[in-house]
Amino acid sequence: MLIATPQTMRFDAPLQLQSGASIHGYSLSYETYGTLNADKSNAVLVCHALNASHHVAGVYEGQDKSEGWWDNMIGPGKSVDTNKFFVIGINNLGSCFGSTGPMHTHPDTGKVYGADFPVVTVEDWVNAQALLLDALGIQTLAAVLGGSLGGMQALSWTLQYPERMRHAVVVASAPNLNAENIAFNEVARRAIVTDPDFHGGHFYQHGVIPKRGLRIARMIGHITYLSDDVMNAKFGRELKDKVLASANGYKYSTQEVEFQIESYLRYQGDKFAEYFDANTYLLITRALDYFDPAKAYGGDLSQALARTRAKFLLVSFTTDWRFSPQRSREVVKALLDNKRDVSYAEIDAPHGHDAFLLDDARYMSVMRSYFDSISTGLEVAV
Repeated sequence: MLIATPQTMRFDAPLQLQSGASIHGYSLSYETYGTLNADKSNAVLVCHALNASHHVAGVYEGQDKSEGWWDNMIGPGKSVDTNKFFVIGINNLGSCFGSTGPMHTHPDTGKVYGADFPVVTVEDWVNAQALLLDALGIQTLAAVLGGSLGGMQALSWTLQYPERMRHAVVVASAPNLNAENIAFNEVARRAIVTDPDFHGGHFYQHGVIPKRGLRIARMIGHITYLSDDVMNAKFGRELKDKVLASANGYKYSTQEVEFQIESYLRYQGDKFAEYFDANTYLLITRALDYFDPAKAYGGDLSQALARTRAKFLLVSFTTDWRFSPQRSREVVKALLDNKRDVSYAEIDAPHGHDAFLLDDARYMSVMRSYFDSISTGLEVAV
């Protein structure tokens, strides 16, 4: 069993952000798995999605049900084999799982950042990750791997630090968000900022949490992560047991939970509101919205990706309508236009966007095969 140990690294020097602001005296939480080989050539950086963290794999000693969010993918003998690779997970700046974020104290004012935490972008996260790797003495990565928003970070790595990586693995992602995705994010944000307990983002000093808004935001998000087929197969129009026991099968109430899908969404929303920070949600969804490497090139993605040097694997899932296969194919085409080495797998899976986290045998096989090819020729870790 892989035992995970959280670590923290502090940075006193200012980090210049894309917004023009800067942040100093910040910390990044991270975890590592496996052993770095002598020439430091076997490091794999894993970038996380919206509500994940640096806890990528393994379990915390003495804690039940503490598996990392990609534990099915990463570990000894798994698709990304930690007997071969030194895997690094870093919690993004502005998150709420250890790295400095809105819940933390501003070093200059002594007050909690709250809504005053600076806007961060995918590019800012990549720059911060690069600084942490510098501190670890790792100059070149065997691969950068990410799914969803993590895939955007992997893609951004190939543009910001093309000379520091050999492979990019981009799963269930896109070169930017379409209008529909931005719209979903905005509705979720409005649910949070209009919660009476939000207090303009400074709810910490009021001793409250905008749980109502967080619940709704999570419910909206969760609907978009699942496919229609999965929702129908799992829930359909099934009623809760206590409703089925009523005289006519319905309570005809506008307030009560009657359908199984309603119960499931409320459960997911309640759970999310207990552990996620509202300001972090606003920051991360904005970073999603802003990411668009082709914008500086008049929307020409081929031109934007001309400076990449890495080899690529892109993976998409047929029922993922939030980050559809078409979006991955856009990246594949742009890379082929630049004569880059690209592999592409489109997995026929029923699970929607969540498929990138699940145990589909074909998906795991593709990932294993690609990472096995990366490991060929690597110096064995000692």
